[in-house]
Amino acid sequence: MAPSAMMDEMAPMQLPVHAKSISASVLHGPRDLRLEARSIEDPAVGELQIAVKSTGICGSDVSYYKKFANGDLCACAPLSLGHESSGTVVAIGPHVSGFSIGDRVALEVGLPCGQCGICRKGRYNLCKKMRFRSSAKSVPHFQGTLQERINHPAIWCHKLPDHVSFDAAALLEPLSVAIHAINRACPIPGSTALVMGAGTVGLLTAAMARQSGCTTVTITDVDAGRVDYAIKHGFATHGYVVPRPLHTSSSSSSIFTNSSGTSTPLECGVMTPASLFSNSIQGQLEGAKSLAADILAQTKPPPGLEFDDEDDGVDITFECTGKEVCMHMSLYATRPGGKVIMVGMGTPIQTLPMSAAHLREIDILGIFRYANTYPTGIRLLCAQGRGGTGFSFPSLDDMVTHRFQGLGAAKGAFELASRTVDDNGNLVLKVVIEA
Repeated sequence: MAPSAMMDEMAPMQLPVHAKSISASVLHGPRDLRLEARSIEDPAVGELQIAVKSTGICGSDVSYYKKFANGDLCACAPLSLGHESSGTVVAIGPHVSGFSIGDRVALEVGLPCGQCGICRKGRYNLCKKMRFRSSAKSVPHFQGTLQERINHPAIWCHKLPDHVSFDAAALLEPLSVAIHAINRACPIPGSTALVMGAGTVGLLTAAMARQSGCTTVTITDVDAGRVDYAIKHGFATHGYVVPRPLHTSSSSSSIFTNSSGTSTPLECGVMTPASLFSNSIQGQLEGAKSLAADILAQTKPPPGLEFDDEDDGVDITFECTGKEVCMHMSLYATRPGGKVIMVGMGTPIQTLPMSAAHLREIDILGIFRYANTYPTGIRLLCAQGRGGTGFSFPSLDDMVTHRFQGLGAAKGAFELASRTVDDNGNLVLKVVIEA
């Protein structure tokens, strides 16, 4: 299943002074985040005690913070958030070898049963008994990583090389989602890809598509800053800003069409098209089809180089938003025989033009979190900066746009993570809370 902990008979190890009381950031209700003292026991059999050094704030964390719920999962008890984390080993429980005090590790925070048929097949992310830190799905809730220290099974702690920062190691969690999406998609060298959504997962999925050999990777979003970031930092080869419907609430608005509804070009080849929006399903589908055509026009081959109708769509579309309209666009933008990978989790019940997939044999594949991906992610980080020809994987450290120091600053971090720009107009991409 996972990495480098061998079970063996050995006495517990710990630092000379082992704290029994720790600080934890605990959510008690919508926006009711409190810094509390908790007690922690010595690590049990097979466990390590980890001093958490860096935790990235995920969209699901923001949802819990704002609503005390994530989708249809409602918290029913105080919950520590955080699941994108890294830290150092400060104590070692019985029957664990392969680790030493001071080892730097990334935490894989989903704990499957390890015994069911799904786990034995290696698809442990689908285990019905999975307990995932910071999720309200299991009761009692499995507490997240926004704590000073946690005890965690050694087999789900992944050793890090010294040159990989704690912040980059924390981002191995969303990178794992992207790796899993690519593993499900199985692109072949020379494929073309479209990524809907330029959040953290969308950016990393685009980068993984390029890493896997896709020649063109187009990324779309309603936020021009994020699309521009994706192009400038090499996550994607092409960018496209989707205009927001004019009735969209200002709380989520960062891109505006002008009074005529026409588009305005951006730098780095990014464009915003004119588009029509309608409240009727037929109007929505026509609008999605028009947007899909505009997106595909960004990578249309030069005259004389088209390959008949083979260029009518991309080979693989990664839908990273969970929005119904983006799923519509994904189906229309994918060529016959292609694939749509459902990465983002959003609207649970959607109305889709299934004939667009059925009659053109488009495969629709879902992904849920990840499995067996952390070793791959760590190898990618190890290979960064080695030079050579071809695609160079973008820096995960550079994706961290804002850092907050200490658990006491968590509330400010969550408030900022729910925005697309800070008070100075700077892009908010990944917010991290550091120890």
